[in-house]
Amino acid sequence: MTTYYNGFPQSDRNETIHMVNVDELEERAKKVMPEGAYYYIASGAENEWTWRNNIASFNHFQIVPRALTNMDNPQTDTEFMGMKLKTPIMISPIACHGIAHKDAEVATQEGAAAAGALFSSSTYANKSVEDIASAAPNAPRFFQLYLSKNWDFNKMVFDAVKKAGYKGIFLTVDALVSGYREANLRTKFAYPVPLDFFTRYKGAKGEGQTVAQMYAASAQKIGPKDVQRIKKMSGLPVFVKGVMCAEDAFKAIGAGADGIYVTNHGGREVDSGPATIDMLPSIAKAVNHRVPIVFDSGVRRGSHVFKALALGADMVGIGRPYLYGLALGGAKGVKSVIDQLDMELKIDMQLTGCKTIEDVKHAKIEHINYAADNLKSNTDPSRFKGYPVTKDNQIKEDKSSDAVSGASQA
Repeated sequence: MTTYYNGFPQSDRNETIHMVNVDELEERAKKVMPEGAYYYIASGAENEWTWRNNIASFNHFQIVPRALTNMDNPQTDTEFMGMKLKTPIMISPIACHGIAHKDAEVATQEGAAAAGALFSSSTYANKSVEDIASAAPNAPRFFQLYLSKNWDFNKMVFDAVKKAGYKGIFLTVDALVSGYREANLRTKFAYPVPLDFFTRYKGAKGEGQTVAQMYAASAQKIGPKDVQRIKKMSGLPVFVKGVMCAEDAFKAIGAGADGIYVTNHGGREVDSGPATIDMLPSIAKAVNHRVPIVFDSGVRRGSHVFKALALGADMVGIGRPYLYGLALGGAKGVKSVIDQLDMELKIDMQLTGCKTIEDVKHAKIEHINYAADNLKSNTDPSRFKGYPVTKDNQIKEDKSSDAVSGASQA
């Protein structure tokens, strides 16, 4: 079903999604989202090389299977910043969930809570931090901050976030201006649903503004001293979000950051920049377990989650896939996406003898320079051309056998 906000169609579904993998949801989401909104989620900056490479570069690292491990029933429970979670998979912050579903971030939080996952919401969220917290009062959540030039606005945000029970702040430092997102220009995309913090601050809705206009209201200059100021004003731990090299990890920790967030904004900012997974090992080496590491960008498989954990991450965020899940199934759709990746992760854990997430962090990973492709499986609907039907390859109905498996019936 669909509802409308000032003519903008919003899904109101709340149903479990059946899928073979999360990639297939991208095409299915087109059926329930307007073109501009869909491409706001799906696209990257400029030629989208980094956006594509974020996914393909996971092939640069290979999981080494282990035998004779005498292990079964792997568990994905983990702990992060004192929070007990059922999975290391996290909801990465993305603006304006209202373009995917009428319940926006409230539904996303409900889905994350049901899956036992950490949720994080954006400064540019449609729903209030209070409404999000009320949707799952005991669920763990972080807040992603676009630092404003106006410190009165920042103070308002900090006070609301802390009172609502958020456990920390992801300070975004890699999006001081909007990347050159050609899809947004071609579709003339502007935020169609009001953004809460802009509604409550002097009545500015943030509705009808482009991404570039919204970013222009944020600080274009952020330095080490801002980390300390934010920590002091908010009273919350601060992770620096947007670290893509060891030097910046050293700088962030030196500035007092409580954690490092490795991301290139899903390929939406600097095109031709490196993939996050390629930079993670050197950053993890520089951090050397002094603070936790959050990782995202390009995660589409349980094996991607496994590799990121094994290469140094403590939490692994997903972005676009859960928004497709939100559009197609609401809160239950978000949970479906997390559950799918969790299931795939457990398979890799079983096949490598990793009983716990801590074991995954010590799993054997190789880096062999294959000319690896990133093609989908041969049975994926986008590649599958249909199996030929001939008189010689069809199973005939036979009451004495199981036509599905070919096994004889007792």
